Amino acid sequence: MTEDPFVAHRSLLFTVAYEMLGSAADAEDVLQESWLRWAEVDHAQVRDPRAYLVRAVTRQALNRLRSLARRREDYVGEWLPEPLLTSPDVAEDIELAESVSIAMLTVLETLAPVERAVFVLREVFDMPYGEIAEAVGKSGPAVRQIARRAREHVAARRPRMQVSRSEQQAVVDRFLAALRTGRLQDLMEVMAPDVVLIADGGGQAAAALVPVHGAEVVAALLTRADRSAFETTAVWLNGAPGARIETDGRPAAVSLVVVDGLITRIYATANPRKLTRLDKLVDLAR
Repeated sequence: MTEDPFVAHRSLLFTVAYEMLGSAADAEDVLQESWLRWAEVDHAQVRDPRAYLVRAVTRQALNRLRSLARRREDYVGEWLPEPLLTSPDVAEDIELAESVSIAMLTVLETLAPVERAVFVLREVFDMPYGEIAEAVGKSGPAVRQIARRAREHVAARRPRMQVSRSEQQAVVDRFLAALRTGRLQDLMEVMAPDVVLIADGGGQAAAALVPVHGAEVVAALLTRADRSAFETTAVWLNGAPGARIETDGRPAAVSLVVVDGLITRIYATANPRKLTRLDKLVDLAR
């Protein structure tokens, strides 16, 4: 019996939806809606099931993205994408790993919904402009213009992340070692002077409501916790070495941007609603 195309391409479809929404929970809802619609289609009439399903998921994700806009405007503090526990294998595809990184997903949040869809489908999944136009309901020339604007927008904002996996892991290990000891100087030595900490508590957990700037201030904030109730674990998050940190049993997922051996950005997600997938590996594919 031939495997259903939706099942065969599920990891790809989830990745498309997740990159458009920055939320695994919303991506799963989109896949459920798309599955119900796919079940009503005469599959024998679908010439290219993979392309058809990507278009269908894109349309559903666009609808969801527009409906989420108000909810995110009312969000308490900084909004960060939902972190995912991934295997080291994701890092083998460098472009995929960068596209699903917390840093990149945060940049994608600054795009309008259609711009985000066009950028993801073209730059990450290399979809032909004609198919993108059909997916987003625009003409081919319009999609090309949107793609160009989106590329320029992202290029001006994306953090430089060209470090090897081993270098990223080494910096994460140094960072965690400094956190465990709580030594201010050790922490400052692993961070760039102009490091930025962005935390997401969503009003559900303690977190800075605005970005925190500067190594000294960030280090002082990170060393406040009681070390006797403090646990750190190195994990793979969104295709890169990251960390899971627990304080008094309350978890947080931490992703880092490393440039020239120093941490330039720290993304800390403490909102418990965004941490429900930290105990199960998520399959990402393109």
